[in-house]
Amino acid sequence: MFRRLIRVLQLTSAFLCLSALASAQSVTAIKAGRLIDPERRTVLSNQVILVEGGKITAVGADVRIPDGATTVDLGQATILPGLIDVHTHLLTNNRPELGGDDNNLNLIVTQMNLGNRALLGSVMARADLEAGLTTVRDVGNSGWNGDVALRDAIEQGWVVGPRMIVSTRAISPPGGQFHRVTAETRSIVEQEFAQISGVEDARRAVRQAIADGADCIKVIAEAATALTVDELRAIVDEAHRARRKVAAHAVRDQTIRDAIDAGVDSIEHGNNVSDDTLRLMAERKVFLVPTDPSWDLYVEGESAVSSLYTRAQILTFQAQTKQLIDRWRGRLKRAIDLGVPVAAGSDVYYRYAGHSRGEASVIKIVRSFRDAGIAPMDLIRASTVNAAELLGWSDRIGSIREGKLADIIAINGDPLKDITVLENAVFVMKDGHIYKPTTPR
Repeated sequence: MFRRLIRVLQLTSAFLCLSALASAQSVTAIKAGRLIDPERRTVLSNQVILVEGGKITAVGADVRIPDGATTVDLGQATILPGLIDVHTHLLTNNRPELGGDDNNLNLIVTQMNLGNRALLGSVMARADLEAGLTTVRDVGNSGWNGDVALRDAIEQGWVVGPRMIVSTRAISPPGGQFHRVTAETRSIVEQEFAQISGVEDARRAVRQAIADGADCIKVIAEAATALTVDELRAIVDEAHRARRKVAAHAVRDQTIRDAIDAGVDSIEHGNNVSDDTLRLMAERKVFLVPTDPSWDLYVEGESAVSSLYTRAQILTFQAQTKQLIDRWRGRLKRAIDLGVPVAAGSDVYYRYAGHSRGEASVIKIVRSFRDAGIAPMDLIRASTVNAAELLGWSDRIGSIREGKLADIIAINGDPLKDITVLENAVFVMKDGHIYKPTTPR
């Protein structure tokens, strides 16, 4: 009996040793010269991050690396939390040479089935992740539940991509964002938008979106017509009752105020917002998701449409676009100065020659903020801690903290001196898995 007990203790000891070894071997230690902490607005030197089970277990300069751990030495690279893009359309990749949104939307809905779009989305998703975007909020233009299918495929490991929060079809006034659709073909609008008229329609649309798998609700507050405050309030009430946040596409100042009065969580675009409305947003902590264009990307994309217009037309369009971009840049700077919470969203849904979807998304965010005179740390916060707060995931993502998900990226250089280095992630980790390795320099 005694010998049997000794044998059991020996086997138990061996098992515990093997378990400890396996545990040590599952630990990844990341070493880097600099760590940007956007939550505290600080930069730390010579940091070690321990990752185990997909989460961060320790952070600091004096963290001891356990025996048997896998060490990733990033040299003098700068590490940051994984970037977050809160306004994506991963199942859409418009062609500029087709002549704008209307033509592209009609062709997509009539010529691409849901399977085609989901497969397209898998390519866009991988490109986003490889560019350092570890979480995205996808807000429509995905067909009927194509974004849900892509989100689930990523979660189940079928395809590679960022963590996704999805909205399914956007809720809109009749007609959605289509134009010039004949009576015979109006049924195609239903593939992209849940059209409503009245309060009960609004509640029903939210319930259907949630039943379809929506993590958040996207509402087109204005299109050919605008939703009423009562309709918007019904959408918000129903969504919040189900613990879903509401993102409102709104451009005109009055529509933005209506959406704020209804209780939405974020204003998408907000191009023509007044300072009075910005102050109201700051007071009620309603996020602005600016989605501003990048002049650099616009100029790069001109070659794709140069054959469609005369030189005089292109110059006229350039001048008009430059004027709009300058105005939008001003309102972004005013929003931040007035204390409006801002979260970064790319709103990229066109292809850009020479850039993957992820590259174009990061470039658009970085350069539009830079050109608006936004401080690099504020830009980084908009893409990390602020975005995480908008999503309701501050306890999981947005900063490199013990207990949070191991979403970590690395770049060469100092983004606080040159924010454009953020466009070239050399290391990407999501949930503790490395998707993009690097050779430090």
